[in-house]
Amino acid sequence: MDSALVTINDILVERAGRIILNIPSFDVREGETLALVGQTGAGKSTLLSVLGFALKPDKGSIFWRGAAVGNGRPGSDVRRRISMAFQSPLLFRGTVQDNVAYGLKLRRIPAADVNRKVTAMLDMFGIGNLATANAASLSGGEAHRVSLARAVVFDPELLLLDEPMASLDPGTKDNLMKEVTKIVKELGLTCLYVTHSREEAYAVADRLAVIDTGKIVQSGSAEDVFYRPATASVAAFVGTENILPAAVVDTEGGLAQLRIIGAAPETSIEAVTDAAVGATVTACIRPEEVSVDPAEPGATGSRRNHLTGRVTDVTVLGPTARIAVDCGFPLTALITRRSLGELALAPGTPVTAGFKATAVHVIQ
Repeated sequence: MDSALVTINDILVERAGRIILNIPSFDVREGETLALVGQTGAGKSTLLSVLGFALKPDKGSIFWRGAAVGNGRPGSDVRRRISMAFQSPLLFRGTVQDNVAYGLKLRRIPAADVNRKVTAMLDMFGIGNLATANAASLSGGEAHRVSLARAVVFDPELLLLDEPMASLDPGTKDNLMKEVTKIVKELGLTCLYVTHSREEAYAVADRLAVIDTGKIVQSGSAEDVFYRPATASVAAFVGTENILPAAVVDTEGGLAQLRIIGAAPETSIEAVTDAAVGATVTACIRPEEVSVDPAEPGATGSRRNHLTGRVTDVTVLGPTARIAVDCGFPLTALITRRSLGELALAPGTPVTAGFKATAVHVIQ
């Protein structure tokens, strides 16, 4: 997974004088599933088109396994090694079997091999019973399975998935996402998975890249990006709801005392950081790292940070609940719905909010 399959350098894409992509260097590595995430309009699909050789950039170089591709346009040999599936399945007239066999026939695979590969792929995606069904009669979930099977059946060297689950209901999406992840791993495919869903990205990715206004602002493991975001905008995108401007007022033994800017002067929190006294930083705390307790006025277990305040809002989100607390500055906690009932939390309830110093990620 270390060698690059596709590499781009100094890529620039402009439209009507507006920069759509500006990426100094980026690659997709052999055998990995790379999730590319970002808000709508961030440049995800444009970058996917460049990496898949469907769009020639205005400037820059593209390499396939280290070999430069002339003018960003590969020959048919390279293009035939790449497949793609979209948010909306684009199925042809005819049967499910006809659709899945299309790419193989285009590549002039012998008929016996076509039948064998198609049958195996339909079974792998759980749609073997639909082989002779008319593609126009399929449900949304079935159509997605056919589209993905067609994209995977000829063992592409690069599989491009552009928001493949976006139009599915949650139950269908969760099941199909697990199946696709398993199939990609079993077949050893290299996959670029474009999505605006951070939950999807976290679930499927070996590596995750965040794109914002046409630039890659962070890439790394999902754990790194979610829990050690490089910027406040990345932190917000990956669900770090507590993003607090702060000043370092004291340090000792790797712990820093951070005064929250805009809160009362005496309001501070502790964090693990090497930031120097006097530095202005951003303190990021994921909501699931914050506990709330209406009964305990002091410290909460091993948590070094314990702040008194009042609940200002409660939002139930199915099995979880988001609790907004005013503790001199706004703080959000994410707890289970059961805990919400057991703690009898409601707007106006006095609480102690607690979190560990290690739960605070400091952006310098």
